[in-house]
Amino acid sequence: MFKIIARSLLIATLAAGSALADVQPGAADNTAKSADAAAKKTIHAKFPESSLLDINKLPYGNLYEVVADGEAIFYTDDKASFIFHGSLFDGKTQRNLTELKMRELTKAQFDKLPFDSAIKVVKGNGKRVLAVFSDVDCPFCKRLEDELAKVSDVTVYTFLYPIDSLHPKAAQKSKTIWCAPDRAKAWNDLLMKGIEPKNAGACDNPVAKNVELGAKLGVSGTPTLFFADGRRVPGAIPAEKLEKYLNGK
Repeated sequence: MFKIIARSLLIATLAAGSALADVQPGAADNTAKSADAAAKKTIHAKFPESSLLDINKLPYGNLYEVVADGEAIFYTDDKASFIFHGSLFDGKTQRNLTELKMRELTKAQFDKLPFDSAIKVVKGNGKRVLAVFSDVDCPFCKRLEDELAKVSDVTVYTFLYPIDSLHPKAAQKSKTIWCAPDRAKAWNDLLMKGIEPKNAGACDNPVAKNVELGAKLGVSGTPTLFFADGRRVPGAIPAEKLEKYLNGK
């Protein structure tokens, strides 16, 4: 009986192979592309209010990943019959795919940041690098400085980034910091000790340009950190996490 079943399976396999051989080369690919194009058209039609949709088929069931206007991520099927907004995890690796995608979307070209517009502080060997958009009147920025004090072997570039709607005096204070003889000391003295620099802040300064730069990068709160790999992390994160991100993990 086993031999009969095996022979039958072999014949069926050969027949399937013969049938596939009769298909025009590339026909399967064309069919898949056509179905994918139809699905994307359907999804686009469901969301006419979104000016920009980036739609990609995922290797998970019949899921499509949709990025709306470069910032919102959700998932749907080829008919857009349901919408799922939340974190999607890979069952094998346990990686948060939504988080990885968002990290990619918010990634900055670190090497192209205008570092001459930032206060530079080198700690230890300074091999690791970090850029921070910080508001001098922001309490969370002060908390971040406390955590940075626990980290060594890093070069920190602080971009003075006053948020007028929250701290109307921060812009002027930022200018006086930049115009001080020792900017790093002036920043630390004002942020951590409340000691303001003794100048009018009338020198040529990059404060307005930093505000424009932050807006282009989508910085909406302070502190906002950018690491060498382009990763953006908001908030006053603890030293342990700073170490992790600085080491590219």
